[in-house]
Amino acid sequence: MLQTIKSCNNMMVSPHWMATQAGIDIMRNGGNAIEAMICSAAVISVVYPHMNSLGGDNFWLINTFDQKLIGIEATGFSSEKATIDFYNSIGLKQIPGRGDFAAITVPGVVSGWMKAYEYSLQKLNGKKSLEEILDPAIQIANSGFSVTSTLEKNLKSKKSELINLKEFANKYYSNELIEGSVLKFPEMAETFKLLVKNGFDDFYRGEIFKKIFSDLKKTNCILTENDFKNFNSRFVEPIYLSLDDCKVYNLPPPTQGVASLLILGILNKLKHKCESEFNFIHSIVEATKKSFILRDKYVTDPDYMKIAINDLINDDLFSKLANEINFKKALEWPITSQKGDTVWLGSSDQFGNSVSFIQSIFWEFGSGIYLPETGITLQNRGASFSLNSESHNALCPRRRPFHTIQPALAKFNDGRCLLYGTMGGDGQPQTQATIFLRYKELKQNLQDAINNPRWLLGKTWGDDVHNLRLEKRFDDKIIKRLIEAGHQIQLVDDFDEIMGHAGAIIIDKYGNKEAGFDLRSDGIALGN
Repeated sequence: MLQTIKSCNNMMVSPHWMATQAGIDIMRNGGNAIEAMICSAAVISVVYPHMNSLGGDNFWLINTFDQKLIGIEATGFSSEKATIDFYNSIGLKQIPGRGDFAAITVPGVVSGWMKAYEYSLQKLNGKKSLEEILDPAIQIANSGFSVTSTLEKNLKSKKSELINLKEFANKYYSNELIEGSVLKFPEMAETFKLLVKNGFDDFYRGEIFKKIFSDLKKTNCILTENDFKNFNSRFVEPIYLSLDDCKVYNLPPPTQGVASLLILGILNKLKHKCESEFNFIHSIVEATKKSFILRDKYVTDPDYMKIAINDLINDDLFSKLANEINFKKALEWPITSQKGDTVWLGSSDQFGNSVSFIQSIFWEFGSGIYLPETGITLQNRGASFSLNSESHNALCPRRRPFHTIQPALAKFNDGRCLLYGTMGGDGQPQTQATIFLRYKELKQNLQDAINNPRWLLGKTWGDDVHNLRLEKRFDDKIIKRLIEAGHQIQLVDDFDEIMGHAGAIIIDKYGNKEAGFDLRSDGIALGN
């Protein structure tokens, strides 16, 4: 049995061991949690290209040494040319998931790094140079890394969707990539070198920007130079839910952070009914359904939302939804589900700063639009927009897309701080709730809370299944009761990565840290 990793100084966790190692090395050498996170995020953009890229988005929850909680939203808005009329004019009834017309939102990743780095310099006494922070990614991109089984699996399963995208195919399919193959990104190494030389803003307004558009002009992509020049990430106020002994934080729309808090709010009303394993699972699944119905009705770019967050994070609503849950019969399902490819990372430094962080390109390999001059794959987050003008998430220029990704953080009354998160589309809110409640209510350590059997309702990255999937490790009696309650069950292999790559760090009031990582990933937790 794996033991929770412990440290009294620094802690790093990610779904790839090379990213974890790079981040802990930064902190070991005097860097803070933000500097370590940028370093790890850069490395994982190289070694996990199916999950994230410089062409994606990211979100941050930063808990500072003086207990300030900072949110950063780095989600790119849609192109100034992105209109429903445009897609109608080319005969499309929905935004495609792949190809030129899928890449319609500005990449936010580098802007998010920039916003966090500036905050580190100005408020947290950050001392690490961009050269120190980005050098590990440069070295790995140049020298290469071993292809993981999950990268091989996704290249094979998505080949029919991606093989006809010329530049992507040249990069990934000209030679067969299998587990253990060495993959290099010298073009991405040069991009990182330009970030070191010119600063992060170069991505949007400098030499990298020019390289990006040198490639984009060879495609039918509708992103414009003005889109890049006018984009900036922004600080946002985290949203929260107050429980008996803690406050649980997440990020506001356009993320589905509100769905995560809705689930916990409903479950807080059902605590007395959730003592058995069946009731624990059934209640989370049913609360997830209730949450997703509201999410898919209301959550969008906050500038366009027709309901206030306080109307959703609301005690009366929690009670109403909890009372509607039937412990003998499951609510009929499915509704439209959300996919998503993502990486969650956590860092905590010796100075008292911590980061819960998430980075994504939406589907596996995003839009599949690979830009050979820079090594960037563009996301397809714009596919979450609707071409129905009456939709709450209707496409229009300069609008932020709905996001499945959201980092989580909880502050306990006794001084503990919990960082946690996972990848996985619809899986994120329900897996967050499971890990949090296993730790808080069932008193499991973080490693057990993450690695114990999990379930998934709805879609996640790389699939189109809507039913309730459970790992085979669950007791047969539990599976039987869930079926009898009306859940449509599909059993999957133990530690199947379809359940997501989760991670967590807990810091006590004295600065002692414990971390757990997910055996379903290629990651590890490291402390010093």
